[in-house]
Amino acid sequence: MSRKEMIAMLLAGGEGKRLGVLTKDLAKPAVYFGGKYRIIDFALSNCAHSGIDTVGVLTQYQPLELNRYLGIGSPWGLDRRDGGMTVLPPFVKQKGGVWYKGTANAIYQNMGFIERYNPEYVLIISGDHIYKMDYDLMLQHHKRSGADVTIAGIEVPWREASRFGVMHVDDEDRITAFEEKPKIPSSNIASMGVYIFSWQALQRYLIYDEVSRTSSHDFGKDVIPTMMRDGLRMHCYPFKGYWKDVGTLESLWGANMDLLEEKPPLELSDPEWRIYSVSPNRPAQYIGRHAMLNASLLSEGCIVEGHVDRSVLFFGVQAEENSLIKESVIMPNVRIGMGARIYRAIIGEGAVIEAGATIGHPDDDAITVVAVEQCIRSHDQDHDVLREVENL
Repeated sequence: MSRKEMIAMLLAGGEGKRLGVLTKDLAKPAVYFGGKYRIIDFALSNCAHSGIDTVGVLTQYQPLELNRYLGIGSPWGLDRRDGGMTVLPPFVKQKGGVWYKGTANAIYQNMGFIERYNPEYVLIISGDHIYKMDYDLMLQHHKRSGADVTIAGIEVPWREASRFGVMHVDDEDRITAFEEKPKIPSSNIASMGVYIFSWQALQRYLIYDEVSRTSSHDFGKDVIPTMMRDGLRMHCYPFKGYWKDVGTLESLWGANMDLLEEKPPLELSDPEWRIYSVSPNRPAQYIGRHAMLNASLLSEGCIVEGHVDRSVLFFGVQAEENSLIKESVIMPNVRIGMGARIYRAIIGEGAVIEAGATIGHPDDDAITVVAVEQCIRSHDQDHDVLREVENL
């Protein structure tokens, strides 16, 4: 194997409990987003545009569909012999094997994979964030600063800061303090979960963390704070673009709605930074003569006879006459019957909303979630049938 300056390790084993029934049988990075993508497409596309040709994808929870989707990495230009994409599930060694115990332990268990390429730098990213980012620009920042670790940071609303690791940063972008998900945050500069480590430093601290009996083997909770205490040179790479952690139903729904703005904060039609994905190879969408559409995204193979208002429809959705879909996200191959009403909902793949059924309420801010392949009949009541209703 030829030496690589930097390789990427993509953490894609998240269970995604806060996404409820959407991740009951699906890893969070494989959840659908934006009409034709899956969440993991964004990190992989960023790698492709950043010139990173070697990516290890660490899977664990419900990996079957995710592994099938990833294939050999062709859509992202990662089907190559020298590097490319390698799926890295937990595996049994001579002395036995264990599940990944945390983000740091997942990387520790795959140190052999990293060492094959003897990189100077290791990029560690998550497979469950929506953003477009040039990792090469971050690498240049890391080199100029002479840092041991660089953490991408973004300002978030103060009310959301407790969901993230937060950093204090001086005028030269040096990190002076780091707190992982503090109850009362003292900074709103959030870690994006995007790290560049100098490999020699990372290797040393992974080994140290692994033998620690008090560690939870997590980068934010353990490795980063230990590096801070030991005085390693740590810098923040300030990011000014769009970034969203879609780990909750509210944030997943909201990120999809962001795409429908007149000037969307995340531009998916930019020819200079395409988001690559696996094509569903469906026929062209069909819009019926009585259909009405407003500020919506419709993917391939949709057949729409009803009214679609500020909604995202994935491939293969069928909406019959007089149906109404408003401010909703409709996953692939959903069937919506004549006269059905859907308000502020996320409808799981393959679900059936029968004629006359109503999901949600036009005057309610709650987001209603229908499970994958669930069937909703016209006489069903939401609180009896839908096991996942989020009042957000």
